[in-house]
Amino acid sequence: MEKTRIIVDCDTGLDDAVALILAAKHPALQLDSITVVAGNQTLDKTLYNTLSVCQLLGIDVPVYGGCDRPLVRSAVNAGEVHGESGLGDIVFPPLKKKAEGKHAVLHLVDTLLASDGDITLIPVGPLTNIAMAMRLQPAIVPKIRRIVLMGGAYGFGNVTPAAEFNIFADPEAASVVFSSGADIVMVGLDVTNKTAPDMEKVERIEKLCNPASKLCGGILRFLLRNNQEIDGPAAGAMHDGTAVSFAACPELFSVKEMQVEIDLSHGPCYGRTVCSEKGKPNALVVTGVDYEKLWQLMADTIALYGE
Repeated sequence: MEKTRIIVDCDTGLDDAVALILAAKHPALQLDSITVVAGNQTLDKTLYNTLSVCQLLGIDVPVYGGCDRPLVRSAVNAGEVHGESGLGDIVFPPLKKKAEGKHAVLHLVDTLLASDGDITLIPVGPLTNIAMAMRLQPAIVPKIRRIVLMGGAYGFGNVTPAAEFNIFADPEAASVVFSSGADIVMVGLDVTNKTAPDMEKVERIEKLCNPASKLCGGILRFLLRNNQEIDGPAAGAMHDGTAVSFAACPELFSVKEMQVEIDLSHGPCYGRTVCSEKGKPNALVVTGVDYEKLWQLMADTIALYGE
């Protein structure tokens, strides 16, 4: 099987950690590097969390710290969902793995320019790093094979009635990316909110008895225990893991071509992904997923950490 080369751009909180678990081990993917942005928590915390997950699971790829604030708006974070650390109550061993000295944006530019156009970007946080790289060097855009991003919604948001968190955290960056002409897949809340596990699935993963299953189980239990009031039936949803799963197995998903624009009005719809089937399409918007097969993919991938 020919593997898809990927770079994951993340703001490592709880579901980002699961996305990294999948990205590093799924047989269809080759994780080249990880870039980190502020979002779920401040950059120092999201970078620490990313390095800690990689160290714990033996994910031996370079990690690059990136932008610590949005392009224009004031910074926001999701500490009420992901906790003060960004990773709930998960405790890691002392950190020894270090981030690379190069800025994530420069890494993206240099890596994409040197590539054969075979790298898929999987941003699962605010799009600041990706937008900055595009603005710094527009020649990278045709070198991107595809962008599979977790963000947005064609229905309702989660941080406001109109906007999903990753887009709301940096709407101007999202506008740069969606208007870039890159091949974009938007994996939004309309689908990811439907991926929350029941306890049978949590216990099934925990029974795999390896470091990744223990970490994933702890994450899912924290989300289910602490976020019912915030997220309701979507508590425990694998938002970011769903985007990685699309990159690995797009046949599990249904999609529609849509025109996606970002509301930058600074009114009540600021950060909304305005999706239309009537305009000129600029993205594939994911509209459905095979829920059982998605969780089978997750369990099968996590099981590989025990080999």
